[in-house]
Amino acid sequence: MANMNEVENPLEPFKRATTATIRAIAGDDELEVSFGPGAPAAHGGKLRLPLPAMGASSDEIDAVRGVGDEFALRFRYHNARLHARYSPEGGPAQEMFEWIESARIASIGTLRMEGVGQNLDAHLEQQCKQAAFDAITAETEAPLSVAVGLIVREQLTGRTLPPSAEHVVQFWRDHVMKNAGHDIEALREHIGDQERFADLCRNIISDLGLPVDLDDPNEGESNQDDMDTMDESEDAESDFSPEDVTLDDDAAGEESSDGDATTVEMDAHADMDESAAESDPDEAAVPMPDDAGRIPVDINYNAYTENFDEIIRAEDLCDADEMIRLRQLLDQQLVALQHATSKLANRLQRRLMAKQNRTWEFDLEEGVLDAARLTQVIIDPMNPLAFKQEKETKFRDTVVTLLIDSSGSMRGRSITIAAMCADIMGRTLERCSVRVEILGFTTKAWRGGESRENWINANKPANPGRLNDLRHIIYKSADDNWSRTRRNLGLMMREELLKENIDGEALIWAHNRLVTRPEQRKVMMVISDGLPVDNSTLLVNPSNFLEQHLKYAINMIENKSPVELVAIGIGHDVTHHYKRAVTITDAEQLGGAMTDQLAELFEINK
Repeated sequence: MANMNEVENPLEPFKRATTATIRAIAGDDELEVSFGPGAPAAHGGKLRLPLPAMGASSDEIDAVRGVGDEFALRFRYHNARLHARYSPEGGPAQEMFEWIESARIASIGTLRMEGVGQNLDAHLEQQCKQAAFDAITAETEAPLSVAVGLIVREQLTGRTLPPSAEHVVQFWRDHVMKNAGHDIEALREHIGDQERFADLCRNIISDLGLPVDLDDPNEGESNQDDMDTMDESEDAESDFSPEDVTLDDDAAGEESSDGDATTVEMDAHADMDESAAESDPDEAAVPMPDDAGRIPVDINYNAYTENFDEIIRAEDLCDADEMIRLRQLLDQQLVALQHATSKLANRLQRRLMAKQNRTWEFDLEEGVLDAARLTQVIIDPMNPLAFKQEKETKFRDTVVTLLIDSSGSMRGRSITIAAMCADIMGRTLERCSVRVEILGFTTKAWRGGESRENWINANKPANPGRLNDLRHIIYKSADDNWSRTRRNLGLMMREELLKENIDGEALIWAHNRLVTRPEQRKVMMVISDGLPVDNSTLLVNPSNFLEQHLKYAINMIENKSPVELVAIGIGHDVTHHYKRAVTITDAEQLGGAMTDQLAELFEINK
């Protein structure tokens, strides 16, 4: 009988099968494939994939496979330098070009391998949901560039689009096929010829009235090696099909990421060329905090304009009646956990109050009379009176900031858990005489707001920086009374508030509010899913633009600030970004995770 310790983790067959599939499709047995927390990422010839969650559905498992399949197909059939040579410069035209090329790559895998097509569809559906395309209600919210890429994908593969993708396409299909249908049809004959396909792609962009430089992209000196692409006549793995894997409900565990300094977040149009990766920001000159401890924005990061950003109090975002309704909705969610949350609050309060045990210095010449020494004075009146003084307790003079990701990726259960976290922690810390500030961050618009409109009107200069309007929300300031502001937390339940998220700038904003507070000890707790995303920004800047700035902000706070930083990941592991972090996946885990984390924060001898 095999030793129980030797029983294989149920995820190991999944890892082996997925790795073998990716290497076979990519045609490279040496391709490095690893599995770890966080978003899927590619760097040169390395790929890191997430592991499916315990009890994941077949669609979720297929979506993870789809990420790997897309990378493998891109690795084998996509020439990044040729792509860059034909690509328009920025704006919707470049975005459209990227999505159409992604459609070409997906069609190669789909037409040759049915299983790959299923995986790619699952990944596409997941992408569209994360971008909130399933919530679009009007043509003005549906990006034409994305719709064109999806229509091309549908035409090339002959497969029905997943529901969330179809939700984008429905607003534009007639317009696109009327104006560019002929050139889209012509793409079918050149799926395996990237150069000819790219040339036709530019025609489609022009058909739809978008500006594109139609000069010969091959003018001047070129390297023929850069122009090599896979021809359809070459042998393909037509007899290859991904191995099916069934995950047991007990499947669990995560591998740590490889800790690469630079990664490129996978997207529907990610460029896998290693030369496109940004250099390590640690190699550049690092700005220093000012005299007040405020952190400046990284010199490698910029916003196109800050004129439309806003810092707003929660009560100013909706009327009083709506705020009351939303608070009642949050209270209903807390009812099911009423016993657990009361028990947590009492337990946490006892642990935190234990850190406030009064300690004294004795035998002083002045202070509070030491009553315990009075008997000695009575026995011998010549004995001097003894005084004592209470020692200053570091715990008492503390302020905690809770910074909550209020973005679209937190919709549903995640934002509900975040709101409950804020409510429980806010009430409990206030009971312990610890001041609490509760902040949130999102953007004012989907896929760019007035900032992006200004950029478009300025003829779309290259590398414009952040292209969305920030919305930083004050649910409760540190000096506000809890009973007066508790209803503001209900605003998190308002789904139309949740849009995109610029994590790096939000951390710096919250930090700079906190570091100038008069309290001696300052703690910042971030509640997030750990994924900075703003499509309008990422489409016209380096693909790791926002993630690198988040890393900069975290590094500055953790290493150059007196503020103590800790993160709670809601449904996503954030330990690959933050030194001190804990991850929870459901409200039932709040008790142990939050109690331990908060108690550790207030250990005097850390």
